[in-house]
Amino acid sequence: MPAGAGRRRNDRHGLNMPCGGRHYYCRVPLRVLLAIAATWLIWGSTYLAIAIVVRDVPPFLASAIRNMTAGALLYGTFRLRGAPRPSAAQWRTAAIVGVSLLALGNGAVTWAARREPSGIIALVVALVPLWLLVFGWFGRRGVRPAGYEVSGVLLGLGGIALLVVPHDGGGTVSPLGLGVLLVSTLAWAGGSLYARTLEPLPVPLVGTGMEMLLGGSAMLVASASAGEWGRLGAASFTPRALAGLAYLVLAGSILGFSAYKWLLANVRPAIAGTYAFVNPVVAILLGWAFAGEALTGRLVAAMGMIVGAVAMISLVPYLRSR
Repeated sequence: MPAGAGRRRNDRHGLNMPCGGRHYYCRVPLRVLLAIAATWLIWGSTYLAIAIVVRDVPPFLASAIRNMTAGALLYGTFRLRGAPRPSAAQWRTAAIVGVSLLALGNGAVTWAARREPSGIIALVVALVPLWLLVFGWFGRRGVRPAGYEVSGVLLGLGGIALLVVPHDGGGTVSPLGLGVLLVSTLAWAGGSLYARTLEPLPVPLVGTGMEMLLGGSAMLVASASAGEWGRLGAASFTPRALAGLAYLVLAGSILGFSAYKWLLANVRPAIAGTYAFVNPVVAILLGWAFAGEALTGRLVAAMGMIVGAVAMISLVPYLRSR
């Protein structure tokens, strides 16, 4: 055997990359698998957790509590550990990203959770990579999409059409709910593109905490404007609501987002982004198993179309580059 042919090493640019021989592949590190599992399972389960919380706590206030608590924990922890104080300009850009992603994006999802099944919400949110592609096409750069990318967009829109067309078996989304969720995905995609143009902070999770604090503050204002405070009482904070909020803060916002940030720095973006087409499957199955949500043939077909579309757009460039 040639020297080094049997060696296995880790490659930050992908998983199972060849290492020294045609039939020898890198062993995927356990921490990579754990981080991927966190984004797949934890983020997929947050849709059910949100649906449970908003049964008792008004949606805008629930989003405000989640994001402000997680933001305070992240920001406070890293500042106490010596992270530099952000400038006024960095706070302004954090406000733009926080309002786009966490107020308009996550806040709209939380609002919809009182009206729509959690699995369907996750399916619509999975459209974000499609909007990123469309924005890149019609933006300043005018990047013309490849044929498979156009096919992916059309396939995803076909899946949404299946969700909208009424039928007797359930598993559809209302026009109002779909409209709000589409605004949510567009805001998330636009905020993500804007965030990519920014110079990262020395400690990236400080910036994440700032965005959560400011996005949560915007949701607190929205909650007051919507009159949620007048409908709030001690009875709203039931044990299940408190447990759900704790899960969303610690697991969804802090652990899940930290795992995603780590993946972005250590594996290819296509691998880090696989959560986008795994989360809907997890959310639909959990909603069916624990919340009595419909699991119809049409919903399964729509899931296959949307998940397939996102996988096509996300993974084909990665597979072609290997």
